[in-house]
Amino acid sequence: MRKLDDHLKNNALLAVEKERFRQNAKWGRQRHSYGDWLKILVEEVGEVAQAMQTGQGWGKGSDANDLYKELIQVAAVAVAIAEQIEEEREINNV
Repeated sequence: MRKLDDHLKNNALLAVEKERFRQNAKWGRQRHSYGDWLKILVEEVGEVAQAMQTGQGWGKGSDANDLYKELIQVAAVAVAIAEQIEEEREINNV
């Protein structure tokens, strides 16, 4: 069971990394205020909720129908925020 768990975790983490590369290719290196990051993150979480509703056969129509993909995007946005925080700490010697 542990090998399966490790395999699933590694696949998800690789998918997040791939999504981060895709995001950077599409929008470049992004730096936002924390408030703007929160808006972006919450919008992505909303798409997760829509995908979950679609999977249950209720809710409004949406292009957010792939729950796995939407969860990977949420994780990738969180990583982008963490990257900015790490960069700010390095700049400020924190």
